[in-house]
Amino acid sequence: MSRILLGVTGGIAAYKAVDLASRLTKDGYDIDVVMTENACEFITPLTFQTIVKSPVYIDSFAPIEDYSVKHVSLAARADAVVICPATANIIGKAAAGIADDLLSTVLLAVHEKPRALCPAMNTAMWENPIVQRNLQTLRDLGWRIIEPESGRLACGDEGIGRLAGTDVIAAYIKESLL
Repeated sequence: MSRILLGVTGGIAAYKAVDLASRLTKDGYDIDVVMTENACEFITPLTFQTIVKSPVYIDSFAPIEDYSVKHVSLAARADAVVICPATANIIGKAAAGIADDLLSTVLLAVHEKPRALCPAMNTAMWENPIVQRNLQTLRDLGWRIIEPESGRLACGDEGIGRLAGTDVIAAYIKESLL
């Protein structure tokens, strides 16, 4: 079965990434979870470890256990990469090639793999021309964007920016990425 690298960033929708990891694990996929430090403010690594039955990676400078360069080895063994949720921050970093944490560093090493972003943010952020430019840059570089939905957002606003349903994301991964 295929191995998916699931990048989880620091937005309120991070809790939905647990459901996505659970769905994919039940379907037989091996999942490597890479969380940003901000993601850990919303959900704990232990939650993902329990679901995917493997370590969760956060720190670029964690003690070496297997003597591999972590960002390179994680990228090499992934068959596909999915960032869920993808905040404006990680979208900007990926578009600009910024590598200042483990997840953004891994993204530079997976440029030849199928990659998808699942954006989730406030409508004003989603509609910001800078975010839209960054998304277009990523599309031009071969990234696939699983568009957010419209509805009630965590901030109380109504509009586009809510993470696509995990059923939609899981189906997209199975049908289009692998």
